[in-house]
Amino acid sequence: MKLRNQIALVTGGSRGIGRATALLFAEQGADIAFCHLDDDAKAEATATEIRALGRRALHCSLDVADIAATKVFAQQVAEAFGPVDILFNNAGMNIRKPFEAYTEAEFDQILSVHLKGMFFMAQAVYPAMVARGRGCIINIASQRGLKGAVNSAPYSAAKAGIIGFTRALSWEAAPKGVRVNAIAPGPVDTDLTATMEPADRQAFIDALPAGRFGRPEEIAATALLLAGPEGGFYVGATLSPNGGDVMH
Repeated sequence: MKLRNQIALVTGGSRGIGRATALLFAEQGADIAFCHLDDDAKAEATATEIRALGRRALHCSLDVADIAATKVFAQQVAEAFGPVDILFNNAGMNIRKPFEAYTEAEFDQILSVHLKGMFFMAQAVYPAMVARGRGCIINIASQRGLKGAVNSAPYSAAKAGIIGFTRALSWEAAPKGVRVNAIAPGPVDTDLTATMEPADRQAFIDALPAGRFGRPEEIAATALLLAGPEGGFYVGATLSPNGGDVMH
């Protein structure tokens, strides 16, 4: 088991990429704490699967844009399980519309959930990682942070900011034993992409060299690479499993 007896904190862990990653980390020996937003039934189902794998599970409903709540949750995890070894910063949302139609409130919500929420969740677990001289932070960005997209200006800006934040924190964290990396997935079959218009979805698929959307489990496998022993030389990297949508 690559993550034997480690503690992983996953944001947005009740569904999609977060759920797939929580389950894979549990299969690899980690105890899992995760948060979600008003998704108690799916969260408990995920927790039940984690426990069936012989690992501990703890979950909480919170908005990651509520910084006080994220700090409380991180403290609860440390008290229940011990210091966090792996943070999988994954929670997200989107509002799709033309650039000129966004309101200030919508812009603030998107930036707060993605960039602000990730920044301060990392800050909540970082001191304990530094104190022990080890830790792993994985931030979920997006291929839209690399190339942009129509009707997603705030989302693309937030995801690009996550990549910049990952690189900046890596300069500070790596000498202290804490590795920080990002994953910028391409289109993946999740609740976020399920809201796409069928014609838009098919056009997207037709333009992808892979000819399909990704699966949450494929992104989870990338997270395991970064979190596990084989990921020790990744520092400030942005891995992008995206079906060929962005080639670099």
